Amino acid sequence: MAYKVAVIGATGNVGREMLKVLVERQFPISEVVALASTRSVGSEVSFGDGVLKVKALDYYDFKGTDIALMSAGGEIAKQWAPKIAGQGCMVIDNSSAWRMDRQVPLVVPEVNADALNDIPKGIIANPNCSTAQLVVALKPLHDLFTIKRVVVSTYQSVSGAGNEAMDELFRQTRAVFVADPIEQGKFTKQIAFNVIPHIDVFLDSGITKEEWKMAVETQKILDPDIQVTATCVRVPVFVGHSESVNIEFEKPVTAEKARAALRAAPGILVVDKREDGGYVTPIECAGEDATFVSRIRKDPTVENGLNLWIVSDNLRKGAALNAVQIAESLVNRNLLRAA
Repeated sequence: MAYKVAVIGATGNVGREMLKVLVERQFPISEVVALASTRSVGSEVSFGDGVLKVKALDYYDFKGTDIALMSAGGEIAKQWAPKIAGQGCMVIDNSSAWRMDRQVPLVVPEVNADALNDIPKGIIANPNCSTAQLVVALKPLHDLFTIKRVVVSTYQSVSGAGNEAMDELFRQTRAVFVADPIEQGKFTKQIAFNVIPHIDVFLDSGITKEEWKMAVETQKILDPDIQVTATCVRVPVFVGHSESVNIEFEKPVTAEKARAALRAAPGILVVDKREDGGYVTPIECAGEDATFVSRIRKDPTVENGLNLWIVSDNLRKGAALNAVQIAESLVNRNLLRAA
């Protein structure tokens, strides 16, 4: 059985990665269509050993298409996802538009694949990139020790803000070395050789929307009783989000038991040697599917506490890979019709 797949936003970072992941994982495809805005029509994107010519989303008929992988932004998702689903095509959306809709499952397959058993709108949401890697690591620990509270500080790469953000980091870094003026565009402050504690818009409470997303999405995916507080920071790294995570549990926990549970869990690679270089950084995770966990250690300041360092390729597990894994889960559960 094979399926017709449309990739919406195919010219962006995540869209290109979706096409790459479909090939790498040998998803059962009868046809792939690359879609984007009208200004991208006729441009080419790589797919396996060949290329696809980009077509316009505005004029595409989704009848006969089985799956739409969307990475075109929230406004496009709000407008188009219901129309696409209405033509019988299952939508897997990477934006924040549908994540907190009660009729839309928010899914990380290693954590809550059973949520796919009820998809009333024909739309499935991909979580925020920083949330995805967090819940993959939290899941096996929550199952064993029951998480009460999570304090997370993120170190998020510029690729999470798109192509323009990556270009800005490159230009600013070069400008520093050749003593050119530093030009800002995508970010509120210089990103080269700097860190910016501000991702997405500020809410009235003083937290940013990115920080709010991490809290509410973790609760929806994993457990509404888990309390989450986050500080989200953009760092001058091209690919790969890192997180420093402090967890408080209801039950007694040891670093040894936690390490064993994480090693046995799907989607996780533990690299945790207490020596120089015995941990993973964004450089090593780029291009990898796994969520890497390092620096597993007891927090002596609370009764049942643990500290972790979590790193993952945000374009893959944080976006493209997770979307394709959702599609794979739909196939494995016989929730799609074959082309």
